[in-house]
Amino acid sequence: MRITGLALVPPPTAADLPQVTPELLASVLARYSRSNQGIAAILSKVDLANPDASIDRILSFVDYGHASIGGLTGGLAVALDDVSMWLAYKIFEIATMADGQESSTRYITMDAANLPTAAELGIPDDLAPRWSAVMAKSFAAYHAEYTRLDALATAHPGLVRLPPDAKPAVVTRLRKNYALDRARYFIPLATRTNVGLVQSSRMWAMTVKHLDSLPHPEARAAARLIRDELLKLSPRLMRHSSAEQSYTAQAAQELATSCALGLDRLSAAPLADEVWVHVDRAAPPWLPATQPVAEALRHRANRYGYQGTATRRMRVTFAWNNLALAELRDLNRHRTGHRTTPLIQAGFYLPPEIAHAAHAALLAEQLELTRELLQRGSPAYVYSLLLGAQTPFEHSTHGDKFIYEAELRTGLGAHFRYAEHLSAALREFLHQVPEARAHVVEGTAEPE
Repeated sequence: MRITGLALVPPPTAADLPQVTPELLASVLARYSRSNQGIAAILSKVDLANPDASIDRILSFVDYGHASIGGLTGGLAVALDDVSMWLAYKIFEIATMADGQESSTRYITMDAANLPTAAELGIPDDLAPRWSAVMAKSFAAYHAEYTRLDALATAHPGLVRLPPDAKPAVVTRLRKNYALDRARYFIPLATRTNVGLVQSSRMWAMTVKHLDSLPHPEARAAARLIRDELLKLSPRLMRHSSAEQSYTAQAAQELATSCALGLDRLSAAPLADEVWVHVDRAAPPWLPATQPVAEALRHRANRYGYQGTATRRMRVTFAWNNLALAELRDLNRHRTGHRTTPLIQAGFYLPPEIAHAAHAALLAEQLELTRELLQRGSPAYVYSLLLGAQTPFEHSTHGDKFIYEAELRTGLGAHFRYAEHLSAALREFLHQVPEARAHVVEGTAEPE
């Protein structure tokens, strides 16, 4: 695991703007909020040659909570190389206000050599050989299916949906994507990837505190690396980023719940699709909802258009019983609201082009390894999961955000399984909010 921290500063051409560190920016704005002098007067008292002294002088005068001022540090960018897909998923779950990106599965190495060691992940020593063997067989299944599907699509071009007049390079790319998008369910969740996020010191402190409170060695190692890097940029504010009892207690309870539910529902058989949507339009009597839903939506030119109060105030919770981890990794990045999953294997999804029976031995072996880790209450059970593992997943947000996600995940270039899940949720949403039907665009996941 490697880490890089980046601080955003004004461009070199802006000679009239002071070059300030994130903490100096936060302290100046803290003083600004407790003064009527104006920002220029406050900046005139700052010694840019000795910013630490200026920070200490301001902070000795200003009484504030570190969280409220930590949010004033601007965007602090951190890139983490070679973390597991599980840790990347967890960071996105925790960092609900971050902007970020993760390496696509189309560009990372699909090989057992691209896994952290069993010791790094906290795999029990006596299970490490079994874990390594299952991971190697999973990658072998991925490569076998990828090769088979690529050859099948080459021999039968009609299998792959192509845009009109597609050039040969586009045809090749979409054929490769067709094979990868169906074979990827054999990829281990422990596979190394890269993730980068930008957020304020306040949110980084919360993220690091949460990671440091988890029982996974990989999460705690990441917390130390991130803290050490950000202490260079925001030393005073990142001091509030160590493990804390409320986080530790909740993490322990969530692990216990996942282990119990995981053992109860553990299966390698595919789960049938179920979707659940709850729409809440309740409003206080002194602020009634007066705008029609159609009026909130009809002015948009596309999904990026601004929606009215009728959908922005509407609470929407949607959930699936069987979201494969391959889809979870992306749907989990829709930041607004809260996302909840026990992260278990309640079934195993493979697309129709791949027969479960052909991989029954691997799936049985993987399932028994997961069972053993769950029975021990080991947090490392997450690293025995493959991307085809199906888990319940719930997302609570607002109507405008749900509509955006449904249009995005069924639209141009959407993965076929995203489109199936979001189409099902959208149908149920429109059943409960029929007046939105004429103004919400469900896509057909047509190729890019």
